[in-house]
Amino acid sequence: MFRAISSAGVFLLAGVLAAHADGDAVLGKKVFNRCLACHEAATDRDKVGPHLMGVVGRTAGTAESFLSRYSQAMKDAGAAGLVWDEANLAEYLRAPRQKVPGNKMGFTGLTSDDDIANVIAYLKADPKP
Repeated sequence: MFRAISSAGVFLLAGVLAAHADGDAVLGKKVFNRCLACHEAATDRDKVGPHLMGVVGRTAGTAESFLSRYSQAMKDAGAAGLVWDEANLAEYLRAPRQKVPGNKMGFTGLTSDDDIANVIAYLKADPKP
């Protein structure tokens, strides 16, 4: 009997950990509010920074509407093959200037693993206004 409960607990814990690793798009939208002064995610409208609609899977420095405004560092990163997959986004969101030295983004980064996972989940979820 104990073994059955223990196994069920392990599976439940594994599910919770997997959900955490994937992030929560609803919470990510709240965290993304910190980014709204410079970025849109629900539309393809650029602001100070490029729109982030469809950013997951996009090569760095290639949003067509923002091409003339990217820093040389971001263009070079894209030319070198930087694609905004989950791992690269996580690194960039934690320390933008370390991931792409010389980029123009003034934001110093998110410190919480949860916030980072949640923002990525939000960006992957095809955000709506």
